[in-house]
Parts: sequence; C-alpha cells; structure tokens
Amino acid sequence: MSKKIVDVRGVRIGEGLPKIIVPIVGKTRDEIIAAAQSFKDVRLDLVEWRVDWFEDIFDFEKTKETGKALRDTLGNIPILFTFRTSKEGGEKAIEPEAYADLNLKMAATGLVDLIDVEAFTGDEIVKRIIEGAHQCGVAVVASNHDFDGTPDKDELVRRLVKMQELGADIPKIAVMPQSKKDVLTLLAATEEMADDHADRPIITMSMAGTGLISRLSGEVFGSAATFGAVGKVSAPGQMNARDLDTVLGLIHNSI
Repeated sequence: MSKKIVDVRGVRIGEGLPKIIVPIVGKTRDEIIAAAQSFKDVRLDLVEWRVDWFEDIFDFEKTKETGKALRDTLGNIPILFTFRTSKEGGEKAIEPEAYADLNLKMAATGLVDLIDVEAFTGDEIVKRIIEGAHQCGVAVVASNHDFDGTPDKDELVRRLVKMQELGADIPKIAVMPQSKKDVLTLLAATEEMADDHADRPIITMSMAGTGLISRLSGEVFGSAATFGAVGKVSAPGQMNARDLDTVLGLIHNSI
C-alpha cells in the first residue's frame, strides 16, 4: 500500500529515519522560551508544545503571544500544539467545546504546523477540529493514551484505523505495558497497521522502561516518529534526545 508523506516545513514524516519529537513542558512563558533555546545544539525534527502545562493556556491572547515567541525562537522547526487532557494523562481538564475552540483558534494563527487531537473526544468534535485545521493548512495527529495497560492487538489496530477514518494525518497511540508481552503486542499491532491498513504515517509507543525498545524500533515495525527529551520528560520512558538520535542512526545504518 502506497503511503502519503506528511511534509511539515520540509520534515517528511513517514520517510527515512523515524522523526525525533522533543516536548516542551514549561509552565511560564519564560520557561517555554528557555526550553526552546536549549534545543539549539540538539538534532531534532519537531517540537511538541505541551500547552496543558502552560499556566496561561486559558488566556488565548497570552497563548498566542507565547506561541509567536516560540516560533521566533525555533525558526523553521515544526511545532506540534498539544493540549493533553487530564483524562489522557495531561495536566488540566477542559470541556470538549473549549478544547475544540482552542485548537481551531491556534491553527488559524499560522504559528503551529500540527495539532494533536485526542481521538475519542467525540467523533463530531474531532471531525470539526480536523476539518478546521486542514482549512488552515495545519496537519493533525489523532492520539489515544492508555496509562493503565495495553489493549489487545485487534483493539489497538481498530483504534488506529478509526483515527485514519476520521481524517487525521497521523494516527498515534501510546500504551502502558504491564509485562514484556504487552510490548510485543504493541509492536505486532504497529506492524499490522503499517503493513495492512495505513495509507499514512503512524506513531506508536509502549511507555515506561519496559516499553523503551518500542521508541527505538520504529523503522523496523512502522512507527514514523518517536519522542525524546531535552531536560524534562513529558511521558514515562522517554530517552535523552541525543542518545535517541545515536541509536536511531545505528539501527538505520545496519538495516
């Protein structure tokens, strides 16, 4: 099955090495900009701004102004705008209508290149956000996070297929392993989705130390991007971005 590449500012997600996404989890504007400045000596492909950590996220003018400062600091590095809700492991709760409004308003600013939409927020709201983002030229990562366990392979594939059917550019799923077998389940689901169903890039990961191998083996099993930390991690099991870059390169050169 031929797959489309998602091209954001020349970063071609779904082609070549898995792309390295580094999160920013600053609470204040100054912390956010300082984090971005700390990336200048690190090889990375995208930055995820985890706005649920930002103390002024419910003041849109402050959010927009901080987004502009972040864009100015990062230059041409693509920005993924993510409000991770508390129900999926994030820092803050938000009502679905406010969630849609925030994402659509941010997409319209032209300051971000991708937005993350939690796929099970409700089909109509998810479709509205995806369609609105696309009208602004912004790509969409549809996501689902399970911090309690790992669903079976068929359920993981079903969720990823649903994200694709909703129109997301990149389906993404993250699960918590309770055993090594759970990591194999995630990898098997990734391989099946990538080889048999996906016509676009996908991102998958098994979290915590047990699942670390899944963050490194994307090129083998079919996950198009992985998250690495510079400073503070945004999820259990994230490697240092520099080490991640080294390992991904070693795997790529040996395949």
